[in-house]
Amino acid sequence: MAKIFDAADIASHNKPDDCWVALYGDVWDVTEFLPSHPGGSSIILRLAGRDATEEYDPIHPPGTLEANLKPEAKLGQVDPATLPKPSADGAEKEQEKEGPPNMQSLLNLDEIEEVATKQISKKCWSYYYSAGDDLISKNFNSQVYKQILLRPRVFVDCTRCDTSTTLLGHRVGLPLYVSPAAMARLAHPDGEHGIAQGISQFGAMQIISNNASMTPEQIVEGSLPGQIFGWQLYVQNDRKKSEDMLQRINKMSDKFKFICLTLDAPVPGKREHDERFSAVGASLPVSSGVKTSEESQRPGGGGVGQQLFWGTAADLTWKNTLPWLAKHTSMPIVLKGIQTHEDAYLAAQYAPQVKAIILSNHGGRALDTAPPAVHTLLEIRKYCPEVLSRIEVWVDGGIKRGTDVVKALCLGAKAVGVGRAALFGLGAGGTEGVQRTFEILEAEIKTCMRLLGAEKVSDLSPNHINSRMVERDIYDGSAGLEKLGLWVKANL
Repeated sequence: MAKIFDAADIASHNKPDDCWVALYGDVWDVTEFLPSHPGGSSIILRLAGRDATEEYDPIHPPGTLEANLKPEAKLGQVDPATLPKPSADGAEKEQEKEGPPNMQSLLNLDEIEEVATKQISKKCWSYYYSAGDDLISKNFNSQVYKQILLRPRVFVDCTRCDTSTTLLGHRVGLPLYVSPAAMARLAHPDGEHGIAQGISQFGAMQIISNNASMTPEQIVEGSLPGQIFGWQLYVQNDRKKSEDMLQRINKMSDKFKFICLTLDAPVPGKREHDERFSAVGASLPVSSGVKTSEESQRPGGGGVGQQLFWGTAADLTWKNTLPWLAKHTSMPIVLKGIQTHEDAYLAAQYAPQVKAIILSNHGGRALDTAPPAVHTLLEIRKYCPEVLSRIEVWVDGGIKRGTDVVKALCLGAKAVGVGRAALFGLGAGGTEGVQRTFEILEAEIKTCMRLLGAEKVSDLSPNHINSRMVERDIYDGSAGLEKLGLWVKANL
């Protein structure tokens, strides 16, 4: 029979050399785990000697404890009657939240984000909303689409509109997918599984975050036949961990069709909103790029982002990483985080292992003032347009309207991703909120296509837009490419 501890027993074990926590009613000795915790030992120590379930649950997938601690670290159970009751007042208590409105009353993504902001915790909002430094890249990701004008054609039969397309050879109902977005259960208990369910009726694709708050098995459970998923990979310094996960995903090839290797954040950016509301509240000190004495070995920004990135490898290269991947998976590789035409060109030379690239600045969360995907897409069209026929080019970042999606498709993108939009939809109304988010975007995409006179996604072309205002601001230096053989410089 398991030993029963009362809260006072646990409270005395709150030091670096003697650290206990209660989680889900069980008592764990986490002393030996402190040095290797991805978020740093200080995060656990601030929870030491008490019930940490509320802080732990939205961030860690089931099985995390068992995978990282020895069986004997589980000491027994806590007597729930001895746990302190939640305070009815106090500085840490958040304002009472109103219930969510009818999702059908929300007409655009800004309204959904506004509702979500009122529903989710400050910690959750700060993690989702945050971006690098002054949020310039984050904001410009959205603004740049407003600088592209549409060119509607008239006297065209617009009764039919087909938004379906293919991605990596798989049929999808929309050229719109969910970008890898971490920690979905911070917003709602439905988590990443709720996102999968919310987009299922649209035949949309989802890339599961390497830092999802649910297991991949849980996320895809109950998904529709033919529903497509990709797995995001952050390569770890401990390569064995990444290799084990690849092996796990390989066994689920009926659902997972590609590996999305993320390259735009080898170290985390400095996300100040996130740092102010880190994992256990705003009272924690900032541990950003301006190092504190206790975190001298840690990279980039603080808060939840700091925890997630600890252990991520920063030594990936074209020469070594793709061959290593080929040894551990035969799935197609999608490279996420391409931000220059030179890297797009290099990626295309690794086809057919690399089947697609995602033009992305990590939602503005890595290097502030990095270019929006539209700029990189226009660079590719200018300097190496043959990339667009060699591999698929996807984009993400800043999508707020269906017209944004259509504009990217007109420039040659094969698919367009949304990350924060899916998370805020989840925060606004769980699975139903995600469904409403995609319902709005789908309707706006169809309206835009009809008014442009495009019946199918493949009909969309640069002739449907005027991007001159943006073209003036893209990189205008040397192409920096040596094109040999089939790679003949385009006549521009």
